[in-house]
Amino acid sequence: MKKQLTFMSVAILSAGLFFTSCKKESTTTDATDNATELQVQSDDQARFTSESDAADDDANTALENSGGSFLGESPLSPLLPFRCDATVTLDTLSSPRTITITYSGDTCIGGHRARSGSIVISFDQGFRWATAGAHYTITYNNLKITRTVNNKSIIINGSKTITNVSGGKLRNLATRVDPIVHTVVSDGMTITFDNGSQRSWKVAKKRTFTYDNGIVTAITGIAPSSVGTGVAEWGINRFNHEFKNAILSPLVVKQSCNFRLVSGQIQHTGFLVTSTTTFGLDAAGNPVICPNGNFYYKVVWVGRNGQTYTFIGPY
Repeated sequence: MKKQLTFMSVAILSAGLFFTSCKKESTTTDATDNATELQVQSDDQARFTSESDAADDDANTALENSGGSFLGESPLSPLLPFRCDATVTLDTLSSPRTITITYSGDTCIGGHRARSGSIVISFDQGFRWATAGAHYTITYNNLKITRTVNNKSIIINGSKTITNVSGGKLRNLATRVDPIVHTVVSDGMTITFDNGSQRSWKVAKKRTFTYDNGIVTAITGIAPSSVGTGVAEWGINRFNHEFKNAILSPLVVKQSCNFRLVSGQIQHTGFLVTSTTTFGLDAAGNPVICPNGNFYYKVVWVGRNGQTYTFIGPY
């Protein structure tokens, strides 16, 4: 059985956080090298984070809207809104049970990117997603995301475990007092970049959902202490350098601001330098609530020459 995928658009960093418009304001080779790797790594990280989070949201939506007799749960109401570039296939006979989401390659969602490939949600018979501690596996099968403005793409493979720590369903969030908390962990997601390089990244983060004139999502890092406090993603970048991304201040996405990232701060630790990026700013680098135009981010780092560099760009 196939049906159009329902999608709750809480994709973290869905605005892109693309650093492609950053200006390299340095004049030294040191600063230029740092800025180049920071720019590319930040763009890679933003695309991986936003698109893998978007697929996780697709999976949550498919689960919630495919309940009823399939999952032995209460009638479906209300349904989460539809997504136009994918179909859902339910397998009620396999063990484990599966839900497959297949992406069509359509650019119907804003025309900014196209997705192809599939993800498969798997869970045991008797699974009840609304129960605290319930978890499922989501497997990415050549999920390819192509940015239409330059035809650049990334391909994601691998598996994650999604756990409903608190219990409850997002469709009932408006009438719920306590937040809904999910964790997302993976020991190895494989990313193939547009230059053909392939790397493995690990993921460990918590997504906390509340309601304030719409859904509010706050993301924090929960990597083991041996990795680093607040780290959400870590691994080897396309330059073959180790990196860690720690969330210093929760990344907050609000439905009331068209599901845009409105605040948060991350620290990127890499081979060359450590940088800090702050979101939710205006073009001058000041905090702003929900502008009609772009939000801006500000990246600050100290080069190997000891000089501090800053650049501000839109997202």
